Amino acid sequence: MSVDYQFGPRIGADGVTFRLWAPAADRVDLVLAEAHAMRRQGDGWYRLTVPEAGPSTHYRFRIDGELDVPDPASRYQPDDVHGPSEVIDEAFEWQARDWRGRPWHECIFLELHVGAFTGEGAFKAAVNRLDHVADAGFTAIELMPIADFFGRWNWGYDGVLLFAPDSIYGHPDDLKTLVDAAHQRGLMVFLDVVYNHFGPEGNYLGRYAPQFFAPANTPWGNAIEYENPMVRRFAIENALYWLSDFRFDGLRLDAVHAILEPGRSMLLRELSESAGRLAAESGRQIHLVVENDANETGLLDPVTDPPQGKYRAQWNDDYHHAFHVLLTGETQGYYSDYREAARHLARALAEGFAYQGEASRHRHGAARGEGTAAVPLTAFVNFVQNHDQIGNRPLGERLVDLASPAALQAALTVTLLAPCPPLMFMGDEWGAHQSFPFFCDFKGELAEAVRKGRRREFAEAYRRHGKQIPDPLSEDTFRHATLDWAAAKKPEHRERLALVRDLLARRRSFVVPRLPELVPGSGRCEMQESVMLARWNFATGETLAMLANLGDAPRRSPKTFKPCQPVWGGIPAGELQPWSVHVTIEVA
Repeated sequence: MSVDYQFGPRIGADGVTFRLWAPAADRVDLVLAEAHAMRRQGDGWYRLTVPEAGPSTHYRFRIDGELDVPDPASRYQPDDVHGPSEVIDEAFEWQARDWRGRPWHECIFLELHVGAFTGEGAFKAAVNRLDHVADAGFTAIELMPIADFFGRWNWGYDGVLLFAPDSIYGHPDDLKTLVDAAHQRGLMVFLDVVYNHFGPEGNYLGRYAPQFFAPANTPWGNAIEYENPMVRRFAIENALYWLSDFRFDGLRLDAVHAILEPGRSMLLRELSESAGRLAAESGRQIHLVVENDANETGLLDPVTDPPQGKYRAQWNDDYHHAFHVLLTGETQGYYSDYREAARHLARALAEGFAYQGEASRHRHGAARGEGTAAVPLTAFVNFVQNHDQIGNRPLGERLVDLASPAALQAALTVTLLAPCPPLMFMGDEWGAHQSFPFFCDFKGELAEAVRKGRRREFAEAYRRHGKQIPDPLSEDTFRHATLDWAAAKKPEHRERLALVRDLLARRRSFVVPRLPELVPGSGRCEMQESVMLARWNFATGETLAMLANLGDAPRRSPKTFKPCQPVWGGIPAGELQPWSVHVTIEVA
C-alpha cells in the first residue's frame, strides 16, 4: 500500500514539493538559502515545488515574515527541534524482504528506551543486542517514543515533531536498519506513539494552525482537537508512516483516555481502519495496542484480522498494581485501589481487568472499567514492571530492590506462563539493578517547572528521601539509567536470565500454540489465604492450570489440582513451598 501523504515534503521528478497546513497564517515563505513565497491554497495549505531541491536539502517555513519554524511533519531534524528540517530519501535496501510479521498471540515483549538500552544510546548500537533479546525468548521489542524532542535525553513523551526519529539516536536509515535487523532475527518491532499532547518545547503549531488544539488541557499540555478532519489526518498519516515506511509491526498508543471526545472516538476508529487496510493490502501482520486508564473493553479485539476499527490489546495496569501491592505492601497513590491485592490479582488473571465498573477510591469514587466476559485474555498485556511503574517512583527503583528474590521469581513465573501476552522492561530479564527515574533535558524556566512539578507530585517522598531523589534534569540521572551490560555476566544475573529463558521456552512450547483455541470468559482463579489456583479452558478440551503459593509460609496443596502434563514446577507434594508455582496442562 502506497500512502498518499499530505503532510511533509514530497520528492518527485520535478524536484521537491514543500507543503504546510497553516490556516492562520497570512503568508508563508519557504526558507532555503533564501526565502521563496509559497502559494496559498483555498484549504489553508501552502505549497511550492523547488526543482533544484532534493534529498539532504535543509529548509524552514517563515510565518508572516516574522517567525522561522521547522516542518511539523519533518522527517529529520539534524539540529534538534528548533533547527531546520531535512528532506529525506525514503528509499532503503531492506534485507528481510519477505517479512510479514507474526500473529498476535505469539507476542512476548521486551520494552526498551533506545537512549538507555546501550552505552552508545543509538539505533545502530541496539542492533548489537538483538541476539540477546531473541536468545532470551522474546518475540518483540517495543521502543519507547522516539519522535523528536527537545534536548539530549528524554523519556520520549515530550515529542513535538512526530514524523522525525530523534537525531540523538541516529539517522532515519539507522532506525530502518534496527527494524530490519530485528526482522532478520524473527523479532517484531513495536513503537510507542503519543497522540494525546505535544511536548512543551519546540512546538509552533499554535502560531499558524491553532485548529490543532482544543480549549482544554491534558495532564501534560494542551488537548488536541481531533474533531478537525485535518488534525485527525495528521495523526493517522503519522501512524501509517511508521507502519509503512519503517515497517514497524505495531504501535502502542499512549494514554488514549487523555484524548478528548468526540474526536477521540473518530481518531481511534479511523486510525485502526487505516492500519487494517495497510495490513490487508500488504499481506502483513500489524498490531495496534492502547494504554487506556478507562479499561474500555469495547475497543479491544485480539482475534479479527485485520481488526475492524479496534485494537489488539491494552496494557493491563490492574494486573501490575495488584501484583505490586502483593509483593511490596505499598498502598499509596493509585495502589490504594488494590488493598485487596489477592482478590484483584485473581480477577485480573481470570478475566483481564480487576476493575470492570466498580468504584475507584483513587478516582474519588468514580466508576472505572467495563466487563470482560466476551473478550479473550490475549487482549490484555500483563507485566510486573514497565517504564512507568519503575520511572514514576521518586527513586526509580526496580522490583529486584523492593521484593524478595523468591517472590519476584514467582511473579515472573505467573506472568510469563499465564495466557495474557507478557511484557518485561529492558534489563529485568537478567535482574538489572539500574534505576530508571524520570529524566529530561529542558532548560531555564521549563526545567525549573519540571523540578517543582516533581517535588509537588512526590512531596512525601521528598520529605523522606530529600537529596537522595535524583534531579530529573541532571545528565547523571540519565547516565545512571543506562543498562550496565557487563553486570549481566555476574552469576546472579546469569541465573535470572536462565530462569527467564526457561520460562519463555515453556511458554512457546505449551502455552502459545494453544492460545488460538482459548475460550473467552473461561478463566477461573481462586485465592485461599496465599494459595492461588487458576484455570483457563481451550476449545480442544484441554485446560491450562496454575497452582501457586504466593506467600512466605508453606500451605497445603488443594486436592482439586490434578496434574496431567506438567509444564513448570513439577507435581506438588501435599505441601506447597513458599512462593512456589506449578503449571500443568489438564486433559478432559
